[in-house]
Amino acid sequence: MSKEEKKIEEKKKKLDLAVVRRIFQYVKPYKTKFLFAVVITLSLSALAIARPLIIKLTIDKYIIAKDADMLLVMVIALLGALTIEALFQFLNIYITSTIGQNIIKDLRRQVYNHILNFRSKYFDTTPIGMLVTRAISDVEALADVFSQGFIVIAGDVLMLVVFVVTMLCINWQFALIVLTTVPLLLIATKFFQRGVKLTFGEVRNAVASLNTFVQEHIQGMKIVQVFNREEKEFEKFQDINNKHRDANIRSIWYYSIFFPIVEILSSLAIALLIWYAGARAMDLQISPGELTFFIMLTNMLFRPIRMMADRLNTLQMGVVAADRVFKVLDTQETIENSGTYIPTQIKGDIEFKNLSFAYIEDEYVLKNISFSIKAGQTVALVGATGSGKSSITNLIPRFYEFNSGEINLDGKDVREYELNYLRSNIGIVLQDVFLYSDSILNNITLNNSSISKEEVVAAAKSIGAHEFIMNMPGNYDYNVKERGATLSVGQRQLLAFLRAYVHKPAILILDEATSSIDTATEALIQKATEVLTQGRTSIVVAHRLATIQKADKVIVLEKGEIIEQGSIDELLNKDGQFKKLYDLQFV
Repeated sequence: MSKEEKKIEEKKKKLDLAVVRRIFQYVKPYKTKFLFAVVITLSLSALAIARPLIIKLTIDKYIIAKDADMLLVMVIALLGALTIEALFQFLNIYITSTIGQNIIKDLRRQVYNHILNFRSKYFDTTPIGMLVTRAISDVEALADVFSQGFIVIAGDVLMLVVFVVTMLCINWQFALIVLTTVPLLLIATKFFQRGVKLTFGEVRNAVASLNTFVQEHIQGMKIVQVFNREEKEFEKFQDINNKHRDANIRSIWYYSIFFPIVEILSSLAIALLIWYAGARAMDLQISPGELTFFIMLTNMLFRPIRMMADRLNTLQMGVVAADRVFKVLDTQETIENSGTYIPTQIKGDIEFKNLSFAYIEDEYVLKNISFSIKAGQTVALVGATGSGKSSITNLIPRFYEFNSGEINLDGKDVREYELNYLRSNIGIVLQDVFLYSDSILNNITLNNSSISKEEVVAAAKSIGAHEFIMNMPGNYDYNVKERGATLSVGQRQLLAFLRAYVHKPAILILDEATSSIDTATEALIQKATEVLTQGRTSIVVAHRLATIQKADKVIVLEKGEIIEQGSIDELLNKDGQFKKLYDLQFV
């Protein structure tokens, strides 16, 4: 191994130790159970020698002597030892598994809570399938770290020590014969562990790629089918799936080589033992019980060594998976919620001062934006695609952080507001409405117990959504299926309006909410818009100028800059960009 490879290996070992120490931090709430599990496991390892000793004693003293009474006593003692072992094994498996499940519950909750607080920017660049893998399967791998890892390996080590010491005490010559094959087994174990460790990393990467691909393409299945990409996308899937299979097969190959080697070495040790005992039977005066004891113990000695290799591999898998999970937890992409300002109510005065913003450093999508919105006003943002309209609406609820300038709400910097309070006072209706696979009622209230069904029904009637809801099977209890697949685009939009309305926001943002609907549904949406915007500050992003006829102010954007702003009449009297857009759509 070269110096560079040694350095890399040392770094990996240090990293593994750091991850192990971090894993044990999650054991603290279950410290008592963990210590009890350690005691049970070590006791079980120490008791493992009892059965071979009882059998040796029974053969040498009572079977040869044909002492039926004592033979019965020894059989009862053997059954007692087996019962105690079984009880200890039950406690060991149950407690370690319980600890593992509790820890992954705590860790998964922490991971999900951390993901909930990520900036929108993080989700723009991170595959969702990767996060699903980290939160589900990688966290699940930690359960085996406790049920098959630390505690059990410690028990296996103690068992080996007890076995070897007992063998040396009873017959050191036989013990040395049995141990002659152990160095070969340790070498095989080392190669096995190193090989499986490499393949496990490949397996985890392949799983993440597979999850990402499947999740993304199932969500975009309509695009795949519309453009006849089924065969091409299936070929891509097959390629990723084959890589996953190959990585697993490489792992299986190591197992298929290692376990037969263990059996061969175990059988070789027994063969050497029998050969030596047979050749030196007269000189050594070995008893049948002693030979039986060593044959039994040879099998029992090789089993923990073999299992230890597998458990070390399981432990390594858990450490690698934990490292991936901790990297998500260490990702500093969470939104800073340092604001503490919580007023009794928000009026809705909004002011942008010389604001600039870039999704990617130095590539600004908004440049020196300045405008103000008075409480209760409806302001329309107009401009070509990519002009920065949606970016403005994303900055008010702090989905993204602006680079320079100010956004003031009621004269206070939005960053000074407590984040949850700020967002709870902003209602957003997007063009692409997201609905959960749940009832209409729950999709509107988002399971907010403070919003009653009566309030939802009253709100639905006021914006014109009640009639179509009542026509659905089950009415407000109708399950809309995943992403509202059983509803039309217009119906989904109406539910989105209703969702925003019942939460009673002080500020309303409509981001191209009418761009994908038919004319008939647009009339309903227009009515809903009038109801929603009444008495509250509203920002409407629109391509269809017909939807902003009642706007108090229009702001026209181009390439991230404001080029015009004023009332509709003022802008129509100018021969500017808004007049051109208006003429293009209506004249």
